[in-house]
Amino acid sequence: MGLLTGILTLPLAPLRGTVAIAEQIRQQAEEAYYDPAAIRRELEQVDQLRTDGEISEDEATAWEDQLIERMMIARGGSGRG
Repeated sequence: MGLLTGILTLPLAPLRGTVAIAEQIRQQAEEAYYDPAAIRRELEQVDQLRTDGEISEDEATAWEDQLIERMMIARGGSGRG
C-alpha cells in the first residue's frame, strides 16, 4: 500500500477492523451452528422434550427435520456461506 493510499484510506481503518471482527464472529457462529456434536445434543434434547410431553409430536418432527438438514449441510460442506 502506497503512502498516499494509506493516508487517504486511514479514516476507513476502524470500519475495516469492525468488518473483520464481524466476519470472524459470523464464522464462529456458523461453526457452532453446524457442529455435528451440538446438533446431536439438540436432537437428544428434542427427544427428551417429546418424552416428557413438553412438545407435541408435530413440533418434535419439525425440529428434528431442521436439525437433520443442518447435519446434512455440515457433512456436505455446501449450502452455507
